[in-house]
Amino acid sequence: MEEHPLVREVYPELVAELARLLEAEGERHLAILAHDLRLVGPCECKDDFCQSFRTAEHPPGTPYGPGHRNVMLDPEEGMIILDVVYERIVYVEVLFRPPMTHRGT
Repeated sequence: MEEHPLVREVYPELVAELARLLEAEGERHLAILAHDLRLVGPCECKDDFCQSFRTAEHPPGTPYGPGHRNVMLDPEEGMIILDVVYERIVYVEVLFRPPMTHRGT
C-alpha cells in the first residue's frame, strides 16, 4: 500500500506558514506535527474558494466526536482553520486564499 504524500512535499510554503502561525498561537506541539502531515485527500465540497484537505482518514459528513477542537489561525490572507482530534491535526481548512502551488510527488 502506497503512503500518502507528505504535505511539506506538495505544499512546502503552506507547511512553513502553518508552523509559523501555530508557534505564534502558542501551539508548539502542533507546529512540530505540521511538518509530518500527510495529504490523505482533498475536501469534496467543490467550492471555488476552498482548498482544504484531510490529513487523516475520516468518513465525510460525520462529526469528529470527543477530543475534537478547532484551531483558528491568523494568516495574512484568507482563513486557515485546523481540526484537531486528541492533539493530532486531522483536517486543514484553507479558505479564501490564492491558489496554492502544487508540487508533483
